[in-house]
Amino acid sequence: MSDHAASAEELRALARELVSIPSHDDPTAAGDAIESWLRAETDAAVERDDHGNVFARTGDPAAPTLALVGHHDVVPPGEPQTEAGPDGTESYVVEERDGRLYGRGSADMKGAVAAAMCALRDADPDGCELCFASFVGEERGGVGARAAVADGFAPEYAVVGEGSTNYSGEGVTDVVVAHKGRRASTLVATGESAHASVPGEGANAVYRACDAVDVVRDLPFPETTVRGEPVRGSLAVTGIDGGTAWNVVPDGCEVTVDERTVPGERAPLERVERVDGVEWTVDQDLPPMACSDGAFADTALAATREAQSGTPDHVVKPHATDAGWLAETGTACVICGAAESGEAHTDGESVSLDVLDRCYRIYREVAERASAFA
Repeated sequence: MSDHAASAEELRALARELVSIPSHDDPTAAGDAIESWLRAETDAAVERDDHGNVFARTGDPAAPTLALVGHHDVVPPGEPQTEAGPDGTESYVVEERDGRLYGRGSADMKGAVAAAMCALRDADPDGCELCFASFVGEERGGVGARAAVADGFAPEYAVVGEGSTNYSGEGVTDVVVAHKGRRASTLVATGESAHASVPGEGANAVYRACDAVDVVRDLPFPETTVRGEPVRGSLAVTGIDGGTAWNVVPDGCEVTVDERTVPGERAPLERVERVDGVEWTVDQDLPPMACSDGAFADTALAATREAQSGTPDHVVKPHATDAGWLAETGTACVICGAAESGEAHTDGESVSLDVLDRCYRIYREVAERASAFA
């Protein structure tokens, strides 16, 4: 590693600053803070694109690129996470106690963004160009990542700083080599209305929708294996809406379906269209991720082992992240971050400050071992 190392207090102060900035409605101010810090504290080439994403690059531009990836937008805060400032504007409540940083976005994922910023500044990349990227709109379906990919952002490797702590064991930060995606679908059943006293004169859309639900219920869950880790998806009907009055045979009914997809596999939902009057549409398709490079996955795990006393492992994450959009372009991705399962999006959201320090060391170590995979 280089001689420069972020102190624990420096990293924590940066994390506190980022967490304090409201960014659920508009991430601009948080992006401003990230951009300003990078310009002031690093020698990297810093860029802010038209979408609000922030990038910084250092090292050999002719070498393969390793990106440290995060996002600075957050979900709306809960009531205990905001307060009125002196001028009456909303601000986020940020507290530090018992070795943890509390506040909206502390776990998901401004703490890891701060760790990646410090790692970019301090690392001495070996065999790679090191890139920092913080996206907007991750909480709205990967808006920023998708825009960046469309504009040509395609690093060869990426460490995405979403949560990977406490997966294989308490207090252990693991390396995620795969995660599920999410496909949200609507089944639209149409029929012909009639008076309920003569139901045979119509075609009941609710009955057709129920027949389609039976098809969904009998479909196998998608499943695969990534780096020896089993990944099993799921399929569930999550809503049904049809009918206008108790005495009218309904001519329309809609069913919502949630599918957790796995790399390379989808449930055969097109089978529902074998039911008369039923059409299937996909409303959202967040892609799954599978690390495509074993040497990269193994190097990331070795760096993670070096940074802690526990014994981390390759694991699978149940949630979709921006890693899915990057993996679709051919980027080899792993996920490694401080957030623990169950912390994100809660009114008591927090992150361990010691684990933030750990992630800083991990990100530096991966960059400084890049010649092992790049």
